[in-house]
Parts: sequence; structure tokens; C-alpha cells
Amino acid sequence: MSKFDKIFDIPEDLSLEIPKVTILGFNKMLIENYKSVLEYQDFFIRIKMSTGLININGFELFMNEMTKDDLIITGNIESVDFEKYE
Repeated sequence: MSKFDKIFDIPEDLSLEIPKVTILGFNKMLIENYKSVLEYQDFFIRIKMSTGLININGFELFMNEMTKDDLIITGNIESVDFEKYE
């Protein structure tokens, strides 16, 4: 964390581009600070992050909103799997 970030009290997850995953029930997921979408199907989505990969399994999965940094996924989320880079 830089001195600038400390002075202006910028959260560490924003300044270091650390991924943040928020899951709301089994129907909605917000991924912040992602790098790219590697695979996208209505039953499987694979997301690349700076620290690893996220695999999302379910049915009727849909990327509702997608910006350069944030991604909202909706649908019937059955499981989420994280793969950490070594």
C-alpha cells in the first residue's frame, strides 16, 4: 500500500487490485477486480483474476453487467470453485 493510499484512506482491495467476490444467495454474484472471462456458457463460467481462477457452475447463468473491473452474474448458481495461482 502506497503513502498516497494511506493518506487518502483508500481501501487495500482497490489499491492493490485484489479480487473481491460477493455472493448473494444462490442467484447473484458480484466479482470485482477481475482480469478476463475465459469461458462463458449458460451452465459454466470461468473467470481469470490476478490471484487465480473462479469456476462458477449452475443453470441459466448470465452475465448481467460487465465493466472493465466489475462483473455481475445471475442465474441458478450451484457451486463456486477457486483455483489459486502458485
